[in-house]
Amino acid sequence: MYSILHKDGHAKTGILRTPHGDIRTPVFMNVGTQAAIKGAVSSLDLKTIKCQVELSNTYHLHVRPGDELVRDMGGLHSFMSWDGPILTDSGGFQVFSLAGLRKISEEGVRFASHVDGRRIFMGPEESMTIQANLGSDIAMAFDECIPALSERDYVEKSTERTTRWLERCIVKHGELKEAGGSVNPGQLLFGINQGGIFHDIRADHARRITAMNLDGYAIGGLAVGETHEEMYNVLETVVPLLPTDKPCYLMGVGTPANIVEAVYRGVDFFDCVLPARNGRHANVYTMEGKLNLLNKQYERDGRPIDEGCGCPACANHSRAYIRHLFKAGELLALRLCVLHNLYFYNNLMEKIRDSIARGAFGALREQVISNYARRVE
Repeated sequence: MYSILHKDGHAKTGILRTPHGDIRTPVFMNVGTQAAIKGAVSSLDLKTIKCQVELSNTYHLHVRPGDELVRDMGGLHSFMSWDGPILTDSGGFQVFSLAGLRKISEEGVRFASHVDGRRIFMGPEESMTIQANLGSDIAMAFDECIPALSERDYVEKSTERTTRWLERCIVKHGELKEAGGSVNPGQLLFGINQGGIFHDIRADHARRITAMNLDGYAIGGLAVGETHEEMYNVLETVVPLLPTDKPCYLMGVGTPANIVEAVYRGVDFFDCVLPARNGRHANVYTMEGKLNLLNKQYERDGRPIDEGCGCPACANHSRAYIRHLFKAGELLALRLCVLHNLYFYNNLMEKIRDSIARGAFGALREQVISNYARRVE
């Protein structure tokens, strides 16, 4: 199912086999929360920009259009016309992001829908059922994502509850497979490590979920308030305790520098809304660093965003033209910059995989960290 191909220190390349194709790791998953990438990027575009995995959100698709509708339309792959692998987040992050609209109990979480205010209940069994209806290739266990700097007493209680929820997810996921008729019978299940920035809680939880023999393991509850150094320190504690023969996923991270630092520590999977969100605000990535196309210096700049880049924006348009589109309020500006940023991230992962295979990851890591320690204007 998951095979390691090359190692360079703790950094590694591998292949995870899924019902909708092989995933070459390390990989950045392109975030289409509601079955679409914000910025007018279609599923067909994803092929052009080297996307391997699309990520959608269980809570949001349950609210709208409804997971049963998606199931009746043939599942998420058919619904959004994407034939590659899909990972669905469990809805656990919404326990964090919709803190003002939810109430947590042992059974699960009661939400007031952010769309129309109607009451929604989601627990481990509901999350597994929704994800089965969506038919993703990788389902995430339902957990509580808490602010990283939460008090120790709450972190301990929350992590214990997340463990109990994981046990229920495993049971329900198995029952749904045994019942037959699943949209995607080969759906994998990943568990999630929690514990805030308390290394002993993180380590104990990592050992406990490792014993459950899941298809993969994620590290959640990071990039939600802690410093980068605190995040890296947690990775150094947790990653060595997770199975080496299973993929490791750092949820919600992050910047190019974050990614190379996490790969250096043994992480395989990443996702983040940052490249698409920044693109919609004219902030674009290059191998020399990040730049803002709204700056006046680009008004007559005939170069592409990133010289040598193979994305559709750089292949056809200048910085000056894209800046003009932003100034004129044209939606094409958002689309071009989102395409570029996602291509940059996907291409960066390709460079990372190649450098690990050649034993040259250290040099690439130093280049990325150095260039992203400054801002190119």
